[in-house]
Amino acid sequence: MSPKLRAWWFHRQGLDGSLRNAKPADVLERAGWSRSVGGAGPYLTLFARARTTREAADAAAAKLAIHELPSARGCTYVLPAHDFALGLKVGEDAAAAPMKVASRLGVTEKEIAKLERAVLDALAGGNALDPDAIRDATGKASRSLGDEGKKKGVTTTLPLALGRLQARGEIRRVPMNGRLDQQRYKYVKWDPNPLATYRASLGDAYTELARRYFRWVGPATMSEFQWFSALGVKAAKETAAPLGLVPAKGTDDRFVLPEDAVAWEAFEAPTAAHYALVSSLDSIAAARRDLRSLLDPKDTNRSAVVDASEKPLGGLSDLPSHAILDRGRVIGLWEYDLESSAIAWGTFGVKKNKDLDAAVEETEVFVRDQLGDARSYSLDSPKSRIKRVAAVRGLR
Repeated sequence: MSPKLRAWWFHRQGLDGSLRNAKPADVLERAGWSRSVGGAGPYLTLFARARTTREAADAAAAKLAIHELPSARGCTYVLPAHDFALGLKVGEDAAAAPMKVASRLGVTEKEIAKLERAVLDALAGGNALDPDAIRDATGKASRSLGDEGKKKGVTTTLPLALGRLQARGEIRRVPMNGRLDQQRYKYVKWDPNPLATYRASLGDAYTELARRYFRWVGPATMSEFQWFSALGVKAAKETAAPLGLVPAKGTDDRFVLPEDAVAWEAFEAPTAAHYALVSSLDSIAAARRDLRSLLDPKDTNRSAVVDASEKPLGGLSDLPSHAILDRGRVIGLWEYDLESSAIAWGTFGVKKNKDLDAAVEETEVFVRDQLGDARSYSLDSPKSRIKRVAAVRGLR
């Protein structure tokens, strides 16, 4: 992949300093929705671009300037308020999937509709309730699905109702401690419902998703957008057709929005190094799942620890650890070592220098003093990352 393309992505993502001090919602509108799986990803996304403090990020979430929602592919992302309705709309199909499984266990639409009404009644007072409190308030309206349900991943009917109500914008989740890096929630009625005035069809919503996608991470391939949207090959092409995408000159099969074509052609990669520490789920990588495109060819055979085993970087879709970038190129990996309260890191043949050291130290202070840890996902723990910590320290 050309240095120009990597540097362009780095620039468009705002990792070059152009988003410094921007509001959290503005960062997400430009860089894209931040994947959230109970880890530090959303905080690191905002800090890497705007130096957003955890307090400022939490305040933006509390004010609903940003919010965690199920959206594309049914996955959860932190979205800006401007995109709440769009995110819910494109997550519509995925939200229906659990009910299809439950129906094979004898759960009926009538039963879940009744439970949904009971949940809304329980939340009518305006107080946020956790699942246990909702279960107590709704009484026998919900039930266990037994051992067979456990095998299918649907233990009770309550999550079915909560998921559907959330997907329709009738209720929303509230983090119990106000933080974006955990997965313990209460629920509250969402008033006004962001979908109440949203009139776009599902097809039009996917076209808007395509517009955002190619603005966030273009030049991109149609297959990359297909993966992100979970559409089929034909549907992805038809969805993007109204945008009039044009081939990105100098690339094989990548497209850009017409309004970005001139800027792309005129862009020149900076000659000076510019370092950024990003999360393993940063949108510069996770939105396309093509790690090889962010690597120099000489680094593709380097090994990284994935699920306790070593694999070549060039064969991975996703980052195996948090990453260190220089103008879009992955030049190293990092993990937070809770035992030493420090970032463990290493680079791919890039000599340490004062600017690189300063970038690492700045992120280290942020993680240590404001986050306390930098989990990649909810089940990530100091014990589970021992091998990853040792591996990144051994990079040369």
